[in-house]
Amino acid sequence: MQNTLFSSDFYYSSKWYIFKETELGRIHHCIDWDGLVQLLPQKRTLRGAPGWLPSKGLFGLMFLKHYTGLSDEKLIARFNTDWAMQMFCGTQLADNESIRDNSFVSRVRSYLGRHVDFEQFQQKLLRHWKSEIPSQNVLMMDATCYEVHLRFPTDAKLLWESCQWIWENTLPALCKINGIKIPRSKIKDIKVKYLVYNKLRKRSRRKTGVVKRALLRLLNKGIDQLQEVLNQTKAYNFTPRQSAVFRTIKQVYLQQKHHFDYPKAKIKDRIVSIHKPYIRPIVRGKENKPVEFGLKVHKAMVGGISILEHVSYNAFNECKRLKISTLKHKMLFGGYTHLSADRIYATNENRRYMTASGIQTNFIRKGGRKDDKPTKQIKGILNKERSTVLEGSFGTEKEHYGLRKIRARSSNTEIAWLYFGVFTANAVKICKRRRAQGQILQVA
Repeated sequence: MQNTLFSSDFYYSSKWYIFKETELGRIHHCIDWDGLVQLLPQKRTLRGAPGWLPSKGLFGLMFLKHYTGLSDEKLIARFNTDWAMQMFCGTQLADNESIRDNSFVSRVRSYLGRHVDFEQFQQKLLRHWKSEIPSQNVLMMDATCYEVHLRFPTDAKLLWESCQWIWENTLPALCKINGIKIPRSKIKDIKVKYLVYNKLRKRSRRKTGVVKRALLRLLNKGIDQLQEVLNQTKAYNFTPRQSAVFRTIKQVYLQQKHHFDYPKAKIKDRIVSIHKPYIRPIVRGKENKPVEFGLKVHKAMVGGISILEHVSYNAFNECKRLKISTLKHKMLFGGYTHLSADRIYATNENRRYMTASGIQTNFIRKGGRKDDKPTKQIKGILNKERSTVLEGSFGTEKEHYGLRKIRARSSNTEIAWLYFGVFTANAVKICKRRRAQGQILQVA
């Protein structure tokens, strides 16, 4: 237990002993707080609020967020009245104190997302748990997509949002501030046509083409008019965030115009949101959800503990990550003897690599010969572990640890959301193992 969290007198209070016996207290004991604090800069600057939490408390608040599954506002409301949560974060509020800033959790997440290297975050926790991870010679791997909270994008929606941002939000405000007459447009007429189109139950290709053509013309005129106003006023009162969105809208127009003129042409790095231009469509091939939008993750698993081997907003072929995953496993755990992976990994190149390394896999044997009985049993065990433990962890994290829809608003905070969700699940698993081992020792 970390002796720097509270004063020495506090350890003799009854609350502390009660807290240690709760599940939250046992999870607190599983986390390497000193190692995590080393990832933060020495001078902490969390603007807009007093230092309610120590450096350890910033990480603790994020673990609580995913452990409880509460929204940011409800988490703060419960934190103000729950002394166990306050102990978990290394603080105790006075009777007349409470955090009244509902954006406090999001600002903590933003701060950690900007300053923490989450690859080192992962390695510190894994090294802390290394002695408690069983079956370190068995490596399992698979890929999944953790979706972000995003409305389903269509070309018409994207074009209308771009037109709306220029003609209804940005351009009138800039003209009013600088005393310039607002340019004329057909935004009201096209808005009526778009709303009529949007309410149609079935949208034919011809009607979609008519709406897209009108929106492209309106967007092109809006880009020209806004650029003219910016040149005239030297971009006065035009914020960097607005400038970034405007650059994205210009790229959206070029992509959509090219797609409209050449429907069969593929668009590289296709933008699906003007406020999140880094999001890419990821084709998964599922029956109920062929395309997903979010973070594609290549996950490795050792002894039931999840390891985020590769995280990317762009689609990638996970079978190309097999060699890199094995090297990372060797650095962390010293090597392995068995590998369990999906059939997509069973390429000729990967098979040759596994054979040369002397690794037993669950890949289906090529050729007419069959596996002997011991090999067949080993492959059956590996297949069962991958399909139950590894694939089951995807559903557990998405359902119980806030990863069904990542509701952060920037790439840094989305990655922070992902890592804290996965490693909260890992910490709970380590906590349950420690408790089970303690009960077994007591019985023995």
